[in-house]
Amino acid sequence: MKDILEHLHINDINPSFSTGNNWGNTTGGTVHDIHSPVDGKKIAAVTFATADEYNQVIDTATKAFKTWRQIPAPKRGEIVRQIGEQLRANKQQLGTLVSYEMGKSLQEGYGEVQEMIDICDFAVGLSRQLYGLTMHSERPSHRMYEQYHPLGVVGIISAFNFPVAVWSWNAMLAWVCGDVCVWKPSEKTPLTAIACQRIVQEVFKTNNVDEGVSCLVIGDRNIGELMSHDTRIPLVSATGSTRMGKAVSAAVGARLGKSLLELGGNNAIIITENADLDMALIGAVFGAVGTAGQRCTSTRRLIIHDSVYDAFKQKLVNAYGQIKIGNPLDENNHMGPLIDTDAVAAYLDSIEKCKAEGGRFAVEGGKLEGEAYASGCYVKPCIAEVENHYKIVQHETFAPILYLIKYSDIDEAIELQNGVPQGLSSAIMTNSLRDAEKFLSAAGSDCGIANVNIGTSGAEIGGAFGGEKETGGGRESGSDAWKVYMRRQTNTINYSKTLPLAQGIKFDL
Repeated sequence: MKDILEHLHINDINPSFSTGNNWGNTTGGTVHDIHSPVDGKKIAAVTFATADEYNQVIDTATKAFKTWRQIPAPKRGEIVRQIGEQLRANKQQLGTLVSYEMGKSLQEGYGEVQEMIDICDFAVGLSRQLYGLTMHSERPSHRMYEQYHPLGVVGIISAFNFPVAVWSWNAMLAWVCGDVCVWKPSEKTPLTAIACQRIVQEVFKTNNVDEGVSCLVIGDRNIGELMSHDTRIPLVSATGSTRMGKAVSAAVGARLGKSLLELGGNNAIIITENADLDMALIGAVFGAVGTAGQRCTSTRRLIIHDSVYDAFKQKLVNAYGQIKIGNPLDENNHMGPLIDTDAVAAYLDSIEKCKAEGGRFAVEGGKLEGEAYASGCYVKPCIAEVENHYKIVQHETFAPILYLIKYSDIDEAIELQNGVPQGLSSAIMTNSLRDAEKFLSAAGSDCGIANVNIGTSGAEIGGAFGGEKETGGGRESGSDAWKVYMRRQTNTINYSKTLPLAQGIKFDL
């Protein structure tokens, strides 16, 4: 790991902020040690930024926007293309650091960096497709059209579970749109953010990009609160818990700013009586234990037809007996640790609450002990038979707890699927065209993502990513998600020698 840290320019103690190619020297911020949940060892330390340093960063970003927005979008896209190439060159090292700092499996760490590469590719093409529209005017010798302009400073608040990918979804699109970015990573995973900033710095330096187009501020929730209330930031993109999202939305909304929220998920897979159970098993198990259940798209509920319930439950129990838990850098292991001991405590508390409400565990959970689990962050994935209305089932527990629920007909299954406050990802496993189409119809899943014969976890960057209800309503990544990073402007041009008014209004002088 030492070689990887040196390769990615991670120091023993890292500065609190960066504007472009410059790293700030803190004037009073506290130093925080960062420990890996894999083995409990200290990786490095970071300094948290002060309010004064934060303001310095925003001032620098605001000035940089004035020049960055004037660079043609395809030229901005070319710079993003070069960032993608540098991510390719550093994929192994950065992916390993993601795995070690956050705790997800090494393959998932590599996959997260690949997601960054993919969004770079998408953004490069997008840089030549920031289309507006032309409309016919009702007035003679008039032309109407609409176009999109960059917003300005985009604040990005990212979560620990995807410490770099979600930032890239925002930053790469914002940059080709002509915005500048200020990134506040999770205080639990700041080192991967510093590594990304170092990679971007090299590309920007080569291209003489203005200081402040890419900024990084290391800190706790205080920095997020400053961003949310800051009128210099027209858009705040925040990924995290619903509780956090409500606070951000209230603060940004109070100043009539824009927020892009990607919050909690309580994702279900419906398994019909005619589903391919072997395929359903793969989707369910990966969705439930991948990233140790710490994805916003993790599978938390299985809604299973009563005719196949017992058979599928037995398949799950057998599969869980084969799951290898341990160091995520060992590719033989399926599941690594939770992010920290607080997450372990929340997991154990959820198990007790489930039992208190009447949940019966088909696979028991618990904390793992022993030398291999010395960090105190390793737990057992578990399976509970429950009712959908249990309070704990309605709650998003960021841990590998899978709830099993029975149903009798497809209408009941869809009602159960929709019967939670969150609305991110959903899936149905079925060989029935009618059930599949009903699930995807307006009377079907109320989630932002609805899949057929694919699990809830894992999304391609080509589609817009996000969800409804307490998931926040935001959309990131593909499709036309780029529009949120821009302001729309309608233009009318009169090329006649008179001034006719709309709606036939006469106003003669």
